[in-house]
Amino acid sequence: MALKIRLTRGGAKKRPFYHIVVADARSPRDGRFIERVGSYNPMVERDHPQRLNLNEERIKHWLSVGAQPTDRVARFLGGAEIIAMPAIREQTKKSKPRAKAQERLREEEERKREAEEAETEAKAEAETAEAEAPAEPEAEAAEPEAEAAEPEAAEGAEAAPAEEAEEAAKG
Repeated sequence: MALKIRLTRGGAKKRPFYHIVVADARSPRDGRFIERVGSYNPMVERDHPQRLNLNEERIKHWLSVGAQPTDRVARFLGGAEIIAMPAIREQTKKSKPRAKAQERLREEEERKREAEEAETEAKAEAETAEAEAPAEPEAEAAEPEAEAAEPEAAEGAEAAPAEEAEEAAKG
């Protein structure tokens, strides 16, 4: 006989209350059971002491005899540290995004990676420029003086042809 530790629903409409029972796997959900080993009330807060009541001694006995907990009961037992916490199973494919949405997500990830790589390259270039910067200030200090002298000469050179053009227009 295959035994299951599972939930049976009780309570009123829209007000669920579950008993945790040991039952034959072939019996209906709310049908015949062997032993009641706990209760679960989803209507109270998560940290409330009456939300989950377990008779640990009897549950351990039934587990040793070979009873298999359902997914939800296994999660309860894992939380109570009676058994190891079960791995969360992957849901159906319907929960995943469709093909085009997955492509958009991949493209977005690639753009983020490229942006991060560009940032790291820019930082590296800035650091190398800062490392070379102490040698250049002396050369840069001489350049502004030369640039300042050039515009004055250029203004004088531009003024002379303009004056000649005015004299030619008068004459």
